[in-house]
Amino acid sequence: MIGRTAVAGLALLAVTSPSVAFAAPPGGGGGPEATGFQGGEGNEKVGVVLKDSRIVVSGNGTGGKSDGYRVKRPCWYEPGGNAEDMLKKQEGSKPEWIPETEWRRHLDDLKQFKDKVGKEGNWWTRAYNAADPNALSCLAGLEPYVFVPPNTTPPAGITVRELADIARAALTVPKPKIEVNPNVKSYVNLDTWVWLGDTGAKTRSVTATLPGVMSATVTATLGSLQIKSGTTGDRADVKQNCAGGGKPYSKGEKDRFSCGVTYRRASADQPRGVYTMTVTAVWPVTAPGVDFDYAPVQVSADRDVAVGEVQSVVKGDE
Repeated sequence: MIGRTAVAGLALLAVTSPSVAFAAPPGGGGGPEATGFQGGEGNEKVGVVLKDSRIVVSGNGTGGKSDGYRVKRPCWYEPGGNAEDMLKKQEGSKPEWIPETEWRRHLDDLKQFKDKVGKEGNWWTRAYNAADPNALSCLAGLEPYVFVPPNTTPPAGITVRELADIARAALTVPKPKIEVNPNVKSYVNLDTWVWLGDTGAKTRSVTATLPGVMSATVTATLGSLQIKSGTTGDRADVKQNCAGGGKPYSKGEKDRFSCGVTYRRASADQPRGVYTMTVTAVWPVTAPGVDFDYAPVQVSADRDVAVGEVQSVVKGDE
C-alpha cells in the first residue's frame, strides 16, 4: 500500500508492508545508537550497519549469506524533532566529562536551536552506514542538523528508494547446500542429478522502517540453479532446467532428468581426481512500491564429484 503519512508536520511518501519485527527500535536520530545486521555463519560481507539512525531493519531475510550489495548513498538526513523538542534535547545533553570551556562553546551552539523555537518545521539529523568505507567522507559534506519547513524533505534527506536500498543491503539468503545422486561417486555417461538441499523458507524478506514515517520491503524468492560442471563441454553435458532449486532424485522418474550433469570422461586425470562442480542459487528480488528493479541475489557453493568408469570384462571362446 502506498500513501502519505504526516508526522509532526512532516509529510513523506510511505510504503507500508507487513514485516516480522525482531529488533527493537533504536533511539532518536542524531544519538550514538547503532544497529548492525547480516551476522551469521557463512556471511563474508556486512551490508549495512546503521549509526545515529532511527531506522529499524527486520524480517526473516537477515542472518544468511550476503551477495555484497552496497547502499548507494552511505549517509543521509533523517527527520528528528520539532524546534522545541530539539532544543530541550540539546540543552540536556552535557556529558559529565566535557570541560567547562567546551560546555560554554556548546551553549553558544544552542543559539541555532533557540532561533527556531516557535517556527513550524522539523530538524533533520545525520545518519550513516558504517559498513561503507566512504561513510565518513560523506558525513563531512553534511551539516549536523538542518531545519526544514513542514512537508519538506531536505537535500540528502532519506527517501523510500533509499530505505529499500538499506533493506536490499541487509537481505541475505542461505548458502546453497548441494545434493547430488549418485552421492559418493558417479560414472561416465550416468546422469548425475543436482538439487538444492533444505533451505528453510523459499521466500526471504527484509523491511527497513523509519518508525511513524515510512517503510520499504524487499523480498527474494528462490528461483533456479545455475550449474557449472567443473570441466569443458566435451567432457560433460549440463542440463539447466532447475526451477525451484531442482528436483530430488527419484528412482521412478529417472527418465525425467532435467537438472544436473552427465560426465563423458572420468575424473581420474583431474587435480585431486575429482571435478569441482559449482552451483549458484538464483533468488529474484522484488520491491513493491519502489520504482526500481533489483538484480537477483546469487550465492554459490562448490561440490566435488568423483567420476569413474565402469569396467567390463569380455571373455573369449573357450
